[in-house]
Amino acid sequence: MFSSALKSFSSNINSNYTVSSAPISTSGPWKIYDGKKKSTGKSASIFVLDRKSLESHSGSLGRSSASSIKRAIDEVVERLKKEASSLARLRHPNILELVEPVEETRNGGLQFATETVTASLSGLLQEKDDQERSGGVGGRSSRYVTEDSEGSRRRRELEIDELEIQKGLLQVSKALEFLHDNAGLVHGNLTPDAIFVNTKSDWKISGLAFSSPPDNSTKPTSVQPINLSEILNIDPRLPHSVQINLDYCSPDFVLDSNLNVAADMFSLGLLIIALYNSPHTSPLQTNSSISTYKRIFTSSSTIPSASNSFLSSRPIPRDLTASVLPRLITRRPAQRMTAKEFQQSDYFDNILMSTIRFLDSLPAKSPNEKAQFMRGLSRVLPSFPRSVLDKKILPALLEEMKDRELLSLILQNIFTIIELLPSGRRPFTEKIMPRLREIFITPSNPKGPAERDLAKEAGLMVLLQHMKQITSNCSGKEFKDEILPIVHLAIESPTHSIVDASLRTLPMILPVLDFSTIKNELFPVIASVFTKTSSLAIKVRGLEAFVILCGGSSTLEASNDGLDGIMNTSASKKSSSTALDKYTMQEKIVPLVRAIKTKEPAVAMASLNVLRQVGGVADADFVAMDILPVLWSMSLGPLLDLTQFQSFMELIKALSSRVEAEQTKKLQELSGVKGTNSARTDDFMSFGATNAFPPINGGSDAGEVDFERLVKGDVSSNGSTNPLDSGWDSAPANPTSPAARNSIQSKAPTFSWSTPSPATLAYSGSSMSTLQPQQAGPASRTVTPDLSRFDALSPSSTQFSKPLQPRTSFNTPLQAQTNTYNSNPAPQPVSGFQTPTAANWGAAAPNPWSSNTNSQSFNAPLPPLGNIGNSMSNMSLNQQRPAMSAQSSFSLPPPPGSSSFGMQQSSVTSPPPRPAFGQPPQQSNFPSALGTPGQAKPPTQKSGLDAYESLL
Repeated sequence: MFSSALKSFSSNINSNYTVSSAPISTSGPWKIYDGKKKSTGKSASIFVLDRKSLESHSGSLGRSSASSIKRAIDEVVERLKKEASSLARLRHPNILELVEPVEETRNGGLQFATETVTASLSGLLQEKDDQERSGGVGGRSSRYVTEDSEGSRRRRELEIDELEIQKGLLQVSKALEFLHDNAGLVHGNLTPDAIFVNTKSDWKISGLAFSSPPDNSTKPTSVQPINLSEILNIDPRLPHSVQINLDYCSPDFVLDSNLNVAADMFSLGLLIIALYNSPHTSPLQTNSSISTYKRIFTSSSTIPSASNSFLSSRPIPRDLTASVLPRLITRRPAQRMTAKEFQQSDYFDNILMSTIRFLDSLPAKSPNEKAQFMRGLSRVLPSFPRSVLDKKILPALLEEMKDRELLSLILQNIFTIIELLPSGRRPFTEKIMPRLREIFITPSNPKGPAERDLAKEAGLMVLLQHMKQITSNCSGKEFKDEILPIVHLAIESPTHSIVDASLRTLPMILPVLDFSTIKNELFPVIASVFTKTSSLAIKVRGLEAFVILCGGSSTLEASNDGLDGIMNTSASKKSSSTALDKYTMQEKIVPLVRAIKTKEPAVAMASLNVLRQVGGVADADFVAMDILPVLWSMSLGPLLDLTQFQSFMELIKALSSRVEAEQTKKLQELSGVKGTNSARTDDFMSFGATNAFPPINGGSDAGEVDFERLVKGDVSSNGSTNPLDSGWDSAPANPTSPAARNSIQSKAPTFSWSTPSPATLAYSGSSMSTLQPQQAGPASRTVTPDLSRFDALSPSSTQFSKPLQPRTSFNTPLQAQTNTYNSNPAPQPVSGFQTPTAANWGAAAPNPWSSNTNSQSFNAPLPPLGNIGNSMSNMSLNQQRPAMSAQSSFSLPPPPGSSSFGMQQSSVTSPPPRPAFGQPPQQSNFPSALGTPGQAKPPTQKSGLDAYESLL
C-alpha cells in the first residue's frame, strides 16, 4: 500500500531515501518502513502516518458533523506532529533518535525518519502472543515454527527473555529519569507502543504526543502543557491508537486530575506486569472507558497488588514482587519510587546487569577501568543470552575498537562472542570484518614506512591466533578480499613474533583459498620474506610453510602420532588440493632451499622436510640432478648429529631407490620396444662391426639369410624353414651310391668375411676342382649338426695345439652311427656345438679322413694340401692325431684367379676383420673341416672335427 502511497508523497524523505514496499512493524497510528539514504547508504526507519486511515475509521460511526470530524483529525495530526518535534529536541541514548524531521505529505499525512528500529515493544509482545497460541495447535504450519539443521521442527524463541526485560526496563527508567529530572516533562502515555527496540537490542522511548510539564513545574520548557480533561475525553470517532491508553494510565490523571512525574512510574509498573502476563497485556482492562477505569479502582481485588499476584497469569520474579512493584503500583504518588531509585533496586543487582550498566557508561570510565573491565568480560560472556551478545555487547565492543590501547582485549572478547553465537557467520561478515579492515589496512604512506604501533601489533597477534574462527565464518571470496591483505601485512611485519604467528596460520588459510591466489598472491610474499630475513627462526618457519604449501603438514602436527589418545584433526588433514603445482615446487622452492648458506641443524632439518615433500612429486630426473645433490651437501654439514645425518641418509636412499626403479622400468620398456636387437648390442666389438655374426637362433633373421641367397642367385633351396637347413644346400650326387647315403650333406663352411663358392671350394689349383659334395637321397638324409652353434673362438690356441681326441659332452665312447630320417626332419640339437658366431658354409667339403670302423671313402682323391695336408691325408680316424704347435708354418696355393699369398701361422691374436656389406670378402682357402687359419677354439670346447667324429 505504501508503494502506491509514495507516488502521491512529495517530500525530502521520499526524494533522498529508498523505502521498502511493506512495513516491518506498527506502533499506534504509525507504520514503520525500512529505508536507506541514497547518498550515504545509511539505514534508517521511516515512520509514516496516512491521514486516510483516520478518516476511514470515522465513517463507520454514523452521521456526524463533517467539520467536527475534520477538526478532531486535525487535532490528532497536530498531536502526532508534536511527538516528532519532541524527539528533535530531546537527545538521550535511551530516547529514539530523530534523523529527518517530520514532514507533511501531499495528502495531508506525516512522515519522519529515525534511527533503525526492528520492532516496537507492542509488536514484539503481539508476536509472542501469536507464537504461544500457535504452539498449541498440532500440525498447523506457522511462521513461528522453524526447522533446525537436523530437520526437526521447533518453536522459534522470540528475543524477550529475562535479561532482555531487565536490560530494557533499566534503559526505560534511564529515559524517564532524563525526562523527569533534566527535561522537566511527564511522558503521559508510557505504553508498549511508546517503546521501540533498535538493532542493538536497546529499548528506546518515543510516543511523546501526550508529554507535558508537570503541575507547578518551575523548569523552563518549550512544550505546551496538555489539558487532562481534553485528552481523557475519548472520542469514539477516532482510532484508539491516537488517544491516551487508559489501560496504562495512572489514577492520578483519571481520579485526581493531577499531572506529575510519579504517574509515569505507575505506568511503568503496569508495563512490567504486561511483560510477564499471558497474554502480554495490562492487568487493567478498561476498554477505553473512564467509567470502567473508575469501577476497577473501587475494589481492592481488581487493583494489582501482592495479594493477588498483581493479576498476572504467570509468575513474576521475586525481586520485582518483593520490593519493586509494591512501590510502583500504589495509590499515593509520594510512596512511589523514582526512576533513579528504580535503577538501584535489587532487581538489577546481578553480575549481568552490572556488566551492561558498566558497558553503557564505558566512554566515561578511565583507561585503567576500561582495561580491567575488558579482561574480566570474557569470563562473564557465556552467561549472557545470545541475543544480548549479538545485539547489545558486540556492537558496543566494536564501537570501542577506536581505542587502540584496548584493541587486543576487545578483539579477544569479540572472538569469544563469535564462538558463543550459534550463527556467528552473519555478525562476523556484516559487523566485524569491515571493522577489521578499517583498523588494520591503512593507506600507504608515501613519505616512508610508518612507525611501529605496538597496540595495533598486539591486536594483529590476537587476530592471527583466532584465524580458525575467521576462516570458518566467512567464504573464500570474503576471506580473500577482506582478511588476506591483513595476513600479508602480518607476514611482512618487522616483528618476528607476528611473522611467526602468520606463517603458522597457513594450514587454516589454504583450504579457503583457490590455487591461483595461493600461487600468485600468497606464495610470493612468503618467498620474499624467507629470502630477506636474517632470523633463523623465521627461516625455519618459512621452510615449514613451504612444506605446507607443497601439500604436507607442519612439523608439530606431523609429530603427533596419536599415541597419546588425543585425536589431532588438523594433523590428519592435508592442505587443500589447490596447493602449489609441481612446476612451482621444482622451479621456485628448490632453488630457495639450494641457496641456503647457513649450516644450522634446525634449518637443515627443516630443509630436509621440504625436499622430502618435493621429492615425492618431482620427476625422477629432477630428483637425481637437483634434489639429491642438495641433500648430499646438507647431510655433510659439520653441526649435524648422528640421528640427523641418518635422517638425511634415509631420504637419500629412498629417493635414489625411486630414481633407480623408474630408470630401470624405462629401460625395460625401451628394450621391449626394440625387441631382440638390443640383445646383440654386446657384439659391437666383434670384428669391428655391431652385428658381426647372425643370431644364434636363425628364426628372427631368416629374412637376412634369404636376402643373401637372393643376391647370390642360389634358388636351389628346398624352402625348408628349419633353422638347421638355412646353411645347407643339396648338391647333385648319385643316390644309389653307398657313400652318398652316408656322407654329410653340407656346404663348405664359410665365415662372414669369406665369399662362398656356389659349387665347390677350391683348396689349391685345379686338383680341387674335382671334389664334389655328396648328396643324400630324396627320401632320407643323414642328420647334420647345427654348425652355427660353435662357441666363441679364442685366439689363444688353435685346433692343432693338442692331439685330436674324439670326445663327447657325455663322456661316452665314440660310436659310428647313421640315422636315417624322412626328408625334412626336425633339427636335433647336438650337445657340445655352441658358438655365438655362425659360419656360412657355401660349398660341401668331404672329410679327407676315413674311419677304420666305417670304411667309407670319398668318390674323388684328396688333393694335395701342402705339408700338413699331405701328412694328414694319410691319417685314419682311429689313429692318434699328431700335435701341432702354434708355431707350425704352412702355405696354401692361391685359388684360381687370385694372387698367391703365404700364411705363416703363429700365435694369432685376432681374427681377420669382417668386410663391410657389399664388398668382396677375403676368401678362405683353408678347408672348413679343419677350421679357418687364425681362428682358434678354447681348449675346453670341441673342434668341428671332434663334433663330426662324434656323429659318426
